[in-house]
Amino acid sequence: MPEGASCWQAKLIQRPLRPGQEVLGIRDERSVRKGLPALLATAMLWGSSFPAIKVVVGQVGGLTYVWLRGLLALLSLSPYVAVVIKRGKISRSLALGGLLTGLTYAVALWLQGWGMEYTTASNAAFITGLNVVFVHVYTALVRRAYGLHLASSLILSVLGLYALTAPGGGLGVGEVLVLLSAVLWAAQILLVDRFGREDPIAFAFFEVAPTIAFIVPDAISGMPSISQEILLWSLYLALACSDAAFALQALGQKHLEPATSAIILLLEPVFASLFAFLLLGEIMTPIQALGALMIVLAMLISCLMEGRGQGRQAQPSTPRP
Repeated sequence: MPEGASCWQAKLIQRPLRPGQEVLGIRDERSVRKGLPALLATAMLWGSSFPAIKVVVGQVGGLTYVWLRGLLALLSLSPYVAVVIKRGKISRSLALGGLLTGLTYAVALWLQGWGMEYTTASNAAFITGLNVVFVHVYTALVRRAYGLHLASSLILSVLGLYALTAPGGGLGVGEVLVLLSAVLWAAQILLVDRFGREDPIAFAFFEVAPTIAFIVPDAISGMPSISQEILLWSLYLALACSDAAFALQALGQKHLEPATSAIILLLEPVFASLFAFLLLGEIMTPIQALGALMIVLAMLISCLMEGRGQGRQAQPSTPRP
């Protein structure tokens, strides 16, 4: 522990360090420099998706939007994955882990969309962002790797999210459904951390695959008509916001802890507000701008302290029996 560290920090039992991170300081700073740009790009791409989603869902509905986006994403990655499979570089862990992560993602997407039928967009945005709380709870209780910097960044980010989204009203059916989706969004981050260690592009392929199941209702009731405009918007969502974003998320989380990653990915609504201003002319209020600034500050605190090795300990924990 660094000189002057508090006693309670010294008593934390933390998980063994990842390969290449046995020495604190410079290597951790390098990890942040490698992981941060990838996760920032992920948050930006996801934030840019909201105007496109609004157009697509408004014309073809939520179920069609999910499977169409997933199908296009799979088709674009299929040639690459076929080559990798032929070379024998797809492990069982990557395939099954990617499918499990994708199933979690697909159910979360469905629950979120279902819940938004009964609650406001601002409530849904705030509750969805609470996934960061569940990731931090997991980090503290299961990994036993938590410190003051993570707690302060969590509080700051949640307060910033509240100011940015300005939710209102009580707890109804819609809010509960979206809260359940937030638990699954947190699980998605943790599963990426667990299984997304190998080829991030191949992992993105398997993560997208379960969304194809949403085609079943349309196949039974009749396939909808899809215009060229919807196809182009869906292509952007598939290539940029699914394929590229999922691959970048897996790449970024190779180098950062889930708790820090969750804070960075909370910038998604900040980027969404920025794109809403640039594309739709929507202007943030001073309170919303303050909220966005608070989330950025929370990200900086989390990343800077992880870069200094505050989130880890030099001695690995004793393996549990």
